[in-house]
Formats: sequence, structure tokens, C-alpha cells
Amino acid sequence: MTNTLPTYFISHGGGPWPWVPQMREFFAPLEASLKQMVADFGEKPKAILMISGHWEDTDVAIMGAAKPPMIYDYSGFPPHTYEIEYKASGAPEIAARALDLLTKAGIKAHIDPARGYDHGLYAPMEVMYPNADMPIFQVSMLKSYDPADHIAIGRALKPLRNEGILIVGSGLSFHNMRLMRSGGTAPSAEFDAWLFDAMKASPEARLNAILNWETAPSARICHDEEDHLVPLFVALGAAENEPAERIFHDTSEITGITVSNYKFG
Repeated sequence: MTNTLPTYFISHGGGPWPWVPQMREFFAPLEASLKQMVADFGEKPKAILMISGHWEDTDVAIMGAAKPPMIYDYSGFPPHTYEIEYKASGAPEIAARALDLLTKAGIKAHIDPARGYDHGLYAPMEVMYPNADMPIFQVSMLKSYDPADHIAIGRALKPLRNEGILIVGSGLSFHNMRLMRSGGTAPSAEFDAWLFDAMKASPEARLNAILNWETAPSARICHDEEDHLVPLFVALGAAENEPAERIFHDTSEITGITVSNYKFG
């Protein structure tokens, strides 16, 4: 695979949803979108680099394990969801390449040899690539959540797109747990509309919008903490001058929450 690959910002749903039938039914629209994304993508990438909204560090940490363990970073789910195994191999050599790219860009980074897969990775991957038959590794967010710094991380990792590596930001365009069941309908719709306009703007205007995302309508209502929005910054940074396409847009009949996924390039 020698073409320049696109980058993505996707929703990873809630907890271990693919392994809980009622939750899987709830997330059926998301599942259909993720499967369509794979179908549209066609040939499998050489490997996947994922930035999850569930891993942050002081400097950029890069998963280095050849066989990453599982992290069950959720609570209150059925016992079997704490025995899930997503058996994709890690990608130590590509992780080393990512470290080199980040370091050359002046970004402090290190290999974490013990870090395992969190549900921001294995929940969507279970429906996208259930056979777990390609290498996957994660790159952490920074604890600062700084938009410019995460755009820079994406810029540094951009060459991987020409090396068969698919860059995926895994989060959620709305993430305020207190409002998931009530009160999130209007704010999520308002922020989602702003995000769509921002993503479809010129590269310069889009960058400016993201650097100042906190000024968007209902921004801090939808993201009281922006950990699930930050992966979008990295995905955008790796394709900042390329067009964006909204590949998933859904307003839940149950919660009233509006969310969207994007493809860049």
C-alpha cells in the first residue's frame, strides 16, 4: 500500500458495547458506520496508529509492546466484559518510527513498553476488524490537551500516511456524562453544527476554529473535559490541508445526543 492514507476521527461508543447485546443494539448506527468505513477503505492498512481519549501522559507516550495486554478501563459492566481479549499484535518497529518522527519535530516522546489496549481502541476495532489480524499501536494524548500541541503531533506523524499506516483518533464529538441521559440534546446539536462548519471551512479557517474551539457554541457544555475531542486535533494535524468529510452523523432517539465522525484526506 503506497497511497497516502486518509486519517479519521471516530466515536468509540460507550465502554465494552460490542460485547453487551443491549448496548450493541443501541450503537447499531455507529456499528454500521464503522463497518462502512472499512468497506469504503478497501485494502487493509499495514498497521493502525490510534489516539484514544483514554490515554494521556505528560509527554507523548507510544505503545511499544509486541503483544499489548488488555486494560478494562470501565466499571459496572457484566463479568465477561473483564475477560475480553482483542488479540491484535503491537507494532514495535512502527512505534520506533513514530518516536523518531516526533523527536525530530522537537516533541518530547518516549516508548511505553507495558501499556495495553484501552476500550477506546478495542471497542471500535472489534466491529471494524473483528479478526484482529493487523498490528495496532496507540499514541497518547498530552495531559495539557493543548490544541496547538496536538495539531503538531499530527503534523509530525503525517509521513506514516505514506507508509501504509492508518491514523485514527478515537473519542466522541460530545462527551459530558452528566448530560448523556438528559439535557444534552440542544448543546450537542449546537456544537455539532459548529463542528461541521469548522471542518468544511478552508484549511486556515478550520485550523483557527480548532485552536479556539472553546469559544464554539456550547463547547464547554459538551466537553467539560476535552479528552474525547483531542484525538480529532491529531487526526486533523496529520491532514490539515486536506478536505474533511463527515462520515457519520446521528441523533440518538433514546438520549437525543448528536454526534459525528470525520474523514480527512
